[in-house]
Amino acid sequence: MGLTGLLVAVFVLLAATAFGAYRKATDGKVRSVSGSISHLHEPGQITLLQFSSAFCAPCRATRVVCAEIARTTPAVAHLEIDAESQLDTVRALGIRRTPTLLIIAPDGEIVGRAEGALTLAQVRTAIGAVHA
Repeated sequence: MGLTGLLVAVFVLLAATAFGAYRKATDGKVRSVSGSISHLHEPGQITLLQFSSAFCAPCRATRVVCAEIARTTPAVAHLEIDAESQLDTVRALGIRRTPTLLIIAPDGEIVGRAEGALTLAQVRTAIGAVHA
């Protein structure tokens, strides 16, 4: 391998490391957002609106977490949308990857957004912020 090949390999490794660090820092973090969505939530309940795709392993993990939260927490519903079949909605909401979870207050206001797999603790904390 010549000097050019070595420099390309080093650059690729640095870029991959930087991307991995970015994803580790941002995946599963719930951030505050504002907006309203009237037709994709359960009125009177906090709605965990999950955008998923068919072959997404983190989507399956997030589905399990959200279903458990909805099953054990009063006034919380979980709705899952196949991103591929709802492209207009995906574009309108700026969904760029799956899973993306929107946390919607009982009045239809979007109060949180997270991309990537989430833990039970992260979702419970986000829901607690809505109740506060």
